[in-house]
Amino acid sequence: MTIQVLLADDHKIVRDGLRVLIERCQDMQVIAEAEDGRKALQLARKHKPDVVVMDISMPGLNGIDATRQILEEVPGVKVIALSMHSDKQFVDGMLRAGAVGYLLKDCAADELIQCIRTTLSGRVCLSAEITGLLVKEYLQPTVDDVIAAGVNISPREREVLQMIAEGHSTKNIADSLHISVKTVETHRKNIMEKANLHSVAELTKYAIRHGLTSV
Repeated sequence: MTIQVLLADDHKIVRDGLRVLIERCQDMQVIAEAEDGRKALQLARKHKPDVVVMDISMPGLNGIDATRQILEEVPGVKVIALSMHSDKQFVDGMLRAGAVGYLLKDCAADELIQCIRTTLSGRVCLSAEITGLLVKEYLQPTVDDVIAAGVNISPREREVLQMIAEGHSTKNIADSLHISVKTVETHRKNIMEKANLHSVAELTKYAIRHGLTSV
């Protein structure tokens, strides 16, 4: 049986390289490519791939929230994060969203292929650096971890927060998410109250710190 793979990365040169790498394997096929998280969600709904290889820092909808939504809507799909980020907030965000693999973009080609096979067999696949990070964080939780755990921001609020941090206007956010301007303003107000933030600058810093964007 051919393993069907969806690629999600905002750099075409990266997607082109991954396609060549993956399709060297006779039992693997890249069935679709997405340049951002929202497109990845649409293509996952349409094609129902076996595996999604997901970048994290993408415009509009980041890989963390795209992963969460894909796993809610496409049963059985496996998501592998392939990112330049080894920071705790990105790793933690992807794994909490349901990703079963996390590799860094400087990994060897064979490592990605093996990771695809590993996740399809029902196991988790993490690079050695990521495993070390998780062990360290487990043994030494930070003050930020405790604070973040108490802030309950909804998936829709996360989408709004990312777009605010990326500099989108309220109207543009409303149009992109198919909601009213008033609803966007309500989401922004709720986020600021929940996270005790008082300005767009603080919202942006919060979004970056928690892995929603790398702006």
